[in-house]
Amino acid sequence: MVNMPEWLKRMFRTRADSEARCFREDQAFEGAFDHVDRGTCTVALNQIVGSVGRYHDFDSQFKLKGHMPPDRLISVKRAMRQGRTLPPVKLYRIKDEYYVLDGNHRIAAAKEFGQTDIKAKIVDIIPSIDTLENILYREKRAFREKTALTHRIELTEVGQYPHLLEQIEAHRVYLETAERPGVTFPEAADDWYRRIYLPMTAIIRKGRLQSSFPERTVDDLYAYISFHQWDKGRSRKYGIGIDRLIPNSMASFREKMANMKKEEYPEMLRGITAFIMITAEAKREAKTVDRIFALPEVREVHAVHGSVDMLVKVALTRDLLTSDAEVIGHFVQEKIR
Repeated sequence: MVNMPEWLKRMFRTRADSEARCFREDQAFEGAFDHVDRGTCTVALNQIVGSVGRYHDFDSQFKLKGHMPPDRLISVKRAMRQGRTLPPVKLYRIKDEYYVLDGNHRIAAAKEFGQTDIKAKIVDIIPSIDTLENILYREKRAFREKTALTHRIELTEVGQYPHLLEQIEAHRVYLETAERPGVTFPEAADDWYRRIYLPMTAIIRKGRLQSSFPERTVDDLYAYISFHQWDKGRSRKYGIGIDRLIPNSMASFREKMANMKKEEYPEMLRGITAFIMITAEAKREAKTVDRIFALPEVREVHAVHGSVDMLVKVALTRDLLTSDAEVIGHFVQEKIR
């Protein structure tokens, strides 16, 4: 028998739009039987895809099907209009998709009223079959649980989440030694996210590196660059301005970002001082000087003799990719002319 890719299997097992997905079928497909209680949190309604026992009664958008009496739905909607507090719904989660154990009508009403999320009690059903997708999911869940980061980091390659955990542990050791004795792992993860991850991903975005790797996330590129540059010491060429911002160790990068001026982070801007020579009409020189000097970028204006009437000193900024000539040309065209 030919083995189908997992995405193709998923497509074939997905029910028609006329019916919500069946939890038991998806549970068996994923081999998901171990469970972990995750407590109560807010869930996006568009992530609720199926039901444990009533998938025949609702369509894929959780609209009540024609064979079902509407009395219960009408009652729930009336309670919501009156502002009554309803208990959280109960959901099973397999990966990032949710199935209703209790609260189908509350979800249907919330969708009908245009809500985007709902309070829910969550039980995680953990996939056990060792597909690459499931291994990656388990790594991601372990990363989120250990770091307690509320910011989502989405990697597409197995083995990269453990690499990030090693980075955070190294950062925790630094903090404990140099700055914050007794710092916990989640506290170190939050500090790592702000002081190392955010500056690096800002560089990646400003450098538009993702355009060369359209199937990878910014998080993938962060993991790749930090692994090869910091752990393996393999120097790479990423583009003008980018290379000099990424030293060969995480410690050096942390120090570099700490010393960067506030206005340079996270946009990574660079200052430019330029001198522009201008020729003006004889009768309009004084007026031209006044208008040019009013521009916030202009620092000095000097009248000169000869073929040029004035010399203007300006202070400009550029990002990682734009050249000095492009910035100066744009300023002359848009502001001076």
